[in-house]
Amino acid sequence: MKKVKGIIFDMDGLLFDTESIYCEANLVVAEKYGLPFTKEIYARFIGISDEEVWAELHKMYADHGEETVQKFIDESWGMAHDRFKTGEVDLKPGVHELLAYLEEKEIPRVVASSNVRPIIEILLEHAGIRDKFSDIISAEDVKFAKPDPEIFVIASNRLGLAPEDCLVLEDSKNGILAAEGAEVPVVMVPDILPPTTELKEKTEAVFSTLHEVIDFLEA
Repeated sequence: MKKVKGIIFDMDGLLFDTESIYCEANLVVAEKYGLPFTKEIYARFIGISDEEVWAELHKMYADHGEETVQKFIDESWGMAHDRFKTGEVDLKPGVHELLAYLEEKEIPRVVASSNVRPIIEILLEHAGIRDKFSDIISAEDVKFAKPDPEIFVIASNRLGLAPEDCLVLEDSKNGILAAEGAEVPVVMVPDILPPTTELKEKTEAVFSTLHEVIDFLEA
């Protein structure tokens, strides 16, 4: 691929170990209300907007009653977001090293996340890495969530670069599909579930941690 001139970072599951917190909260509250919920079900929702997830949950669990499903949504999301508001969420391995490398090489960076801006800001500030990114593209900035390509089209524009000159770093299927639609090369660092062969073929590479992205960029 071409020399990378800008990096677009996803956040949940890529920079921070937030997906495990969301997943755990969903599993705990689903059990309370007798809803059949698994990690595999959760993985389907990674990367899309909260509103789309909630609509899908109401469809999936319609037989359990709207009130029960809404309680499940409110309590599980509330449990997860209470954790996020403290800012005490672990960074994924290699974040500091990769950001230091990109800063040294003067490669600009933005965050493009389906999460809401207040949560993104809290997590980045608490981790001491807010100043490593020139811009944030959040759920508030787009009409359509991933896998729609809109967020990455906006991100490349904010970087002032052509899509092919950027590189997206993603952990989810929906993120990979969004990058493909935006015609931005993408590297996957899986979080909850490993990628399928079909998904791997849509990426430049699949790595276990962000440490490996440094070697990829150096090659």
